[in-house]
Amino acid sequence: MTLKQQLTEDMKTAMRGGDKHRLGVIRLMLAAIKQREVDERIELDDVQVLSVLEKMLKQRKDSVSQYAAANREDLADVERAEMVVIETYLPAKLGDDEIDALITAAIADTGATSPRDMGKVVAAVKEKAAGRADMGVVSGRIKARLAG
Repeated sequence: MTLKQQLTEDMKTAMRGGDKHRLGVIRLMLAAIKQREVDERIELDDVQVLSVLEKMLKQRKDSVSQYAAANREDLADVERAEMVVIETYLPAKLGDDEIDALITAAIADTGATSPRDMGKVVAAVKEKAAGRADMGVVSGRIKARLAG
């Protein structure tokens, strides 16, 4: 079952169970997926659906920090609750050791020797760690590894 099909089934289950909060968040996820499919005129596969969900999660994190800065904990709590539902559909995050192993393998595969080769290494790691690691953190680690 694809991730999109899983979301649809979970939406039906939430409707039957009367879980309005979960239903609302799943509908938001499906709407974002549908919007991207319409915009790009394609059918999204699981990797692309994960990227949509990651983007939604990042938006929620940004909103939480802005609401917290504005002393609006009520709104921040709503965003945090949405993040919990979205995270249930994302794969488990990689540990530090696993990320380091991926970086080491990518450097060896691409033959990278200097920071100029960072793009190739990031692309190789991103392919294997899609949805399972924060690529901002990963790129910083790659940059540090290639710099010295």
